[in-house]
Amino acid sequence: MVNLPDAVVGDAQTSLFAWNRLEELVDVGNRMAGQQGEAAGAEIIHEAFEDAGLRNPRIEEFEIPGWWRGDSSLTVESPHERTHEGSHQVVALPGTPAGEATAPIVDVGDGTYEEFEAESDELDGAIAMASSNTPEHADRWLHRMEKYVNAADHGAVAFVFRNHIEGALPPTGEVGYNNRPGPIPAVGVSKEVGARLERYAGEGDCEVTVSVDCRNEAATSRNVEALVGPEGPDEGGEADEVLVTAHVDGHDIADGANDNGAGSVLVAEVGRLLSQVAADLDSRVRLVTFGSEEIGLRGAYHCAETTDLSNVKCVINLDGACSSRNLRVGTNGFEELGDLFRSVADEFDAPVSTDDTISPHGDQWAFVQEGVPSTMTGTSSEQSGRGWGHTHADTLDKLDSRNLRDVATLVTEAVYRAAQDDFEVESRSREETRDAIDEGYVQELKMGGRWPYEDDT
Repeated sequence: MVNLPDAVVGDAQTSLFAWNRLEELVDVGNRMAGQQGEAAGAEIIHEAFEDAGLRNPRIEEFEIPGWWRGDSSLTVESPHERTHEGSHQVVALPGTPAGEATAPIVDVGDGTYEEFEAESDELDGAIAMASSNTPEHADRWLHRMEKYVNAADHGAVAFVFRNHIEGALPPTGEVGYNNRPGPIPAVGVSKEVGARLERYAGEGDCEVTVSVDCRNEAATSRNVEALVGPEGPDEGGEADEVLVTAHVDGHDIADGANDNGAGSVLVAEVGRLLSQVAADLDSRVRLVTFGSEEIGLRGAYHCAETTDLSNVKCVINLDGACSSRNLRVGTNGFEELGDLFRSVADEFDAPVSTDDTISPHGDQWAFVQEGVPSTMTGTSSEQSGRGWGHTHADTLDKLDSRNLRDVATLVTEAVYRAAQDDFEVESRSREETRDAIDEGYVQELKMGGRWPYEDDT
């Protein structure tokens, strides 16, 4: 049975609180980590926490390695001269160094490890091009960072990341992570530009010049948080806590509507709805929006490192949560959290899919790596991969306020249940988590300088 009072469910289904805040966030435009827009987004969420009547809303600053975009271009030198420099054709990838390289282009298809190895002899001194697609036969999603590092490790002098989604939409996304700035210039190109380069490369020699102008400098990012429910140990109380989280930063080429403006406003909406039943909560609920997710989960790591994790019952992280009303929950192997969301979906007759893979993608990873029960909660759609995410097209018109309200209802119910004493979820040790990570993700984490375990076997 549904545990939330009917009045709260009705409020969730009729309120425009979250949608109106989402409009404010997307109107900021560029919310790139460490830049003015991210700070503006943090202020919007802080104000939303205040308007929701949450306890002790605050903004906490921390330092990050920032990145600022300049002009980028890709010029085909042969077989047919043509310069691509419009933002609908080519964009630099965050974490890239500034630089220029001219060399033959080598197409490595989807950029699997096998495809890189097959072209190994051709890649030294060349420019590597890989699709944003992950082939169906792959046993896990292949991240752009892996393809970038593979290109550099095989001796490529630059990297071209071509979108597999049509519409003149070059993809962006971090490539440097903890090795920032990366070793070679990197750009994303649209599917259409990529298809032309693929054709030229397939016909014979295709020489291109990749040129990137950018700045890698220190910057300041921000987390925003507030509380609802009983007091925790840091307030003089004894309650453990449930964290509800999302990231407010986005990429500088897009409005970041679904990734992750929607998640940020959902955090505020969950807090607002729970404030109406605060006396019913056995655990404190801490609402947090992180900065700098897109460049290495830096806000989440800052939070995890400054939190007594022994008091954290679980983390519900929201990311990409408004593409539909169909919940998609990554449980990271914490079966009780999967059962929780399946039971909520069943009571509301709502679609849900769950996956138990321990994944390093998303802010929940900063907690999962320490053994804290955590989910990556979003929604699924028919689009492949990120869909509109990380492109110019991640805009408000792709979303529906009804989906946002439905997801808010489901997540609030799940958090309400998680914050009761009768909900129990078993944590893991760091060693148990380390030993349970899929070998492919171990390889990815080490490639990106993100492997968190010193006691490595």
